[in-house]
Amino acid sequence: MIQNERIRSLNGKTTGSGSYVLYWMQASQRVQHNHALEFAIQQANERSAPLIVYFGLTDRYPEANKRHYRFMLDGLQELQTLLRGRKIQMVIRHESPEIGAVRLSKKAFLVVCDRGYLKIQRSWRIYVAQHVDCPCIQVESDAVVPVEEASSREEYSAATLRPKLRRLLPEYLVNVEEHDPKVSSLSFGFDSLNISDIEGTFAKLDIDRSVKRTDSFHGGASEAERLLDEFLNKKLDLYPQLRNDPNADCLSGMSPYLHFGQISPLYIALKTLETGGPGAEAYLDELIVRRELSINFVFYNQLYDSLDGLPGWAKRGLLLHEGEPREYNYSLDELERAGTHDPYWNAAQREMLLTGKMHGYMRMYWGKKIIEWSATPEEAFHRCLYLNNKYELDGRDPNGFAGVAWCFGKHDRPWPSRHIFGNVRYMSADGVKRKFDAGKYAKRYQ
Repeated sequence: MIQNERIRSLNGKTTGSGSYVLYWMQASQRVQHNHALEFAIQQANERSAPLIVYFGLTDRYPEANKRHYRFMLDGLQELQTLLRGRKIQMVIRHESPEIGAVRLSKKAFLVVCDRGYLKIQRSWRIYVAQHVDCPCIQVESDAVVPVEEASSREEYSAATLRPKLRRLLPEYLVNVEEHDPKVSSLSFGFDSLNISDIEGTFAKLDIDRSVKRTDSFHGGASEAERLLDEFLNKKLDLYPQLRNDPNADCLSGMSPYLHFGQISPLYIALKTLETGGPGAEAYLDELIVRRELSINFVFYNQLYDSLDGLPGWAKRGLLLHEGEPREYNYSLDELERAGTHDPYWNAAQREMLLTGKMHGYMRMYWGKKIIEWSATPEEAFHRCLYLNNKYELDGRDPNGFAGVAWCFGKHDRPWPSRHIFGNVRYMSADGVKRKFDAGKYAKRYQ
């Protein structure tokens, strides 16, 4: 089922006179539970026309590097094969996505696109909608509840968004029915980038190569589904008690795959509900409420990537204490190479450097300490974003921006005023040690 609220015309144009439907697949890089793909297939089948899927491989995506591209290309390889199995040709071109989508639309009678929430993603879709000669229809597939349906404004916290989502979830927690195209598009002779040789593909890209791939996570829908099955069968029941213990390895590991759209949040939610058990409610709150609170943040707050996007109370308190002396004031280089006095912070930074992901509880501590060890709140904010976006596979997305902003008070409440932090929540090494065996974690990544 594809709810009408997921579907939106971006330009109001009438159907063109082309020979195929073009699905510009940029955010939802998957076959399964992809509302945009299924809508495009339905539209093509109604006219007995073929469907072309297009992906634009830009080497100018902000802050992306070889680690991110490798993970994404692993997934695209698998995706192209899966689409071919459904008689759908996937055209991949080395170009800015919005430019390629407009070029391929010249012979399309309809352009379908999926949805992105960040400023660059939204600007791409606006450009395409304005420059194509046929209708451009956006279908939202990476949120369980469409963002405007969940709320018409920026929400203060999870507590304010949660009841709104809960009222709507019965309507949206519904399987996406899959259809096969009536007409194959495999015979079309489009030029497409050959990504079968990933290292050869890298040779053609002008990207940052300073951050190497990680062996801890491999991209692709099949790997995402394998990890999800492992989590649901072996870890879900323990999730509420052990999710904040990085030694327990009790998290799902889904965030990199959600970042690249290689797995659907709706699919994860339905599989979790099917499994049930004591951990399901806690995990679904993170997957749906917390994740969609992040989407709400970046969608309604265009200052999500700066200190100015914080609540007034948080920013005022931080700036009021800006000039206070710091016991430690590390350079960005010292932070980047995990060269601080704090073994727990260093372990968290090394975990991110090595694996491309940091445990969620440690990421909160990590961000709080950067505030404490930087000359100004603004410097601290930019350092957090720089390091998070550079090394995390799930950086540079709504969860990443909201996670950094949380360390500075976003989606939290005012706390008693203190040195450096003002009314923003403080976290200490002693608190970490009380939460779990911090020494064991430090040894793991020393």
